[in-house]
Amino acid sequence: MAQLSDDCFAFGGALMPLEDARRLIAERVEVVAGVESVALMQADGRTLAEAVAAPRDVPGFTNSAVDGYAVRFDDLSPDTETRLMLQGRIAAGQTPESPLAVGRAARIFTGAVLPGGADTVIMQEDCQEDGTKVLIRPGIRRGANRRLAGEDIAAGSVALAAGRRLGPAELGLLAALGQTIVPVRRRLSVALFSTGDELREPGQPLATGQIYDANRFMLASMLVRAGVTVSDCGILPDRPGALAEALVEAAARHDLIVTSGGVSTGEEDHVRNVITSHGSLFFWRLAIKPGRPVALGQIGGTPLVGLPGNPVAALVTFAAVARPLIEAMGGMLPRVPHRFPTMSGFSYRKKSGRREYVRVSLDAGDGGRQLRRFPKEGAGMLTSLTETDGLAELPEATTRLEPGMMVDFIPFGELL
Repeated sequence: MAQLSDDCFAFGGALMPLEDARRLIAERVEVVAGVESVALMQADGRTLAEAVAAPRDVPGFTNSAVDGYAVRFDDLSPDTETRLMLQGRIAAGQTPESPLAVGRAARIFTGAVLPGGADTVIMQEDCQEDGTKVLIRPGIRRGANRRLAGEDIAAGSVALAAGRRLGPAELGLLAALGQTIVPVRRRLSVALFSTGDELREPGQPLATGQIYDANRFMLASMLVRAGVTVSDCGILPDRPGALAEALVEAAARHDLIVTSGGVSTGEEDHVRNVITSHGSLFFWRLAIKPGRPVALGQIGGTPLVGLPGNPVAALVTFAAVARPLIEAMGGMLPRVPHRFPTMSGFSYRKKSGRREYVRVSLDAGDGGRQLRRFPKEGAGMLTSLTETDGLAELPEATTRLEPGMMVDFIPFGELL
């Protein structure tokens, strides 16, 4: 289990700045995931547990990048066409029979070993073969169309750092290095709950005042994308005893608990009180909009993230708090969302001291690309996520935004 230090997160009084919460998570949370070995074909999405050093050069030999003719650059005339005698034919996978003689050219194909003495390859489109000779046009540079041994990665250098999340490119590189087994972190096990008497499962009949539980499905998708194993623990009622029993049981069987709803200050918001009664609460209010009521604590040594009940706030705070926590616990390198300075096409006012995320679409207007704000404000509107492209991030010190001003744009793809 991941034991958090009780004195490192305690926060009272004013709202905690988001960067302070992230810094405390990065500094204080220990890696809890063990190490296991998996076959390369099963390593997609896993977290690399150990750095991988290249056991050999990639490529392992100097080769041709194109179909064409291997030559000695010094045999070429810089101003006029050069006619060279042909010496052999080299296909990919073959070993040249001999070094390239002075004044000769070898027919060569993409990926084939460059013969000794050759340092340049002329594309076949720039040559004209005539029986035993080839005519080469001038203007090529020395070393053109040649891939040097080790130019991708040199033997002994670090190919991938520990904590790297493995995807298609990383798996390709590991395969190029000859790896068949990969040391990875064990997947974290996460218990996922929604809370609220008003919630029902999709497909069930709804009575007056009831709604379908959307958050659990949205958050389950985000958790899977974060590389963890999710236990769908369903909907918890707004009753302290039932909440406590379920959360304590989940804490004994999982590495992390994620809930949505029940962390604000209302009379029916019981999650925060359960945390304080059966564990430790480290913070529960952040200087962020949407998503101020977000709790981080632990029950029985198992961390718990309590996200807001409004779907937009749940998504934003998952990206802001839960994902960095998962990365720290799972031994992953922190993933910092890319921000793209973009022109605002709207006006906006906000309070100082609070970071705000505005749902926006990226439009190509007459004056270039600009951001258009979603016309409705509510944090419970799922269409504000499906009909926009990402978030405009307004820092704590910003109090106004006007058309034409630049603002950081974060596409949803960087958050999900």
